[in-house]
Amino acid sequence: MCTGNICRSPLAELILAESLSGIRDVRVESAGTGALVGHGMPDPALRLAREDGFAGESHRARQISEKLIGDAGLILALSREHRRAVVSLVPSAVRRTFTLRELANIVPAAQSSASDSTQRSTSDSAEALKDAVALAARLRGTVPPPEDPADFDVIDPFRRSEATYQLSYTQLKPAAVAVGLYLRRSAEASS
Repeated sequence: MCTGNICRSPLAELILAESLSGIRDVRVESAGTGALVGHGMPDPALRLAREDGFAGESHRARQISEKLIGDAGLILALSREHRRAVVSLVPSAVRRTFTLRELANIVPAAQSSASDSTQRSTSDSAEALKDAVALAARLRGTVPPPEDPADFDVIDPFRRSEATYQLSYTQLKPAAVAVGLYLRRSAEASS
């Protein structure tokens, strides 16, 4: 989730959807806190998507809602501001709402903790994903954050230079890949 739901969050959605494809009952969707409802991705974002083999032409921006938040097992915001907006709208979502880069920062500890566990609590992939999110939430305060809290944010490139779009994607992509891999491994470990 980002502001307009046309630059950052659609790119994250594409990466995460590919990472989690084929896992039953998993949907990856994006929305914005101030969405440009109905708008598609701007050309610089589409070019970045295409360079990585994604088709983003069908994306249409939509506004975040209490229902979307309530239905989501995990909410990934592209900035701390977006995370605050989600939690303000639905306070009970606090433990399943992270910035993308925040969760990526927690992933190594979560993977280590999960691999240290000798017994799986479930054989259902949906439950395994829920457990993976809960584990990350428990570890949130134990994993050292970056020195600069802004490092949990992905810069907003909207109406900015091509270089800013590239910087934004450079911040977003490795975090989305790490989170997607963590979630996929968690789901597959239950099989």
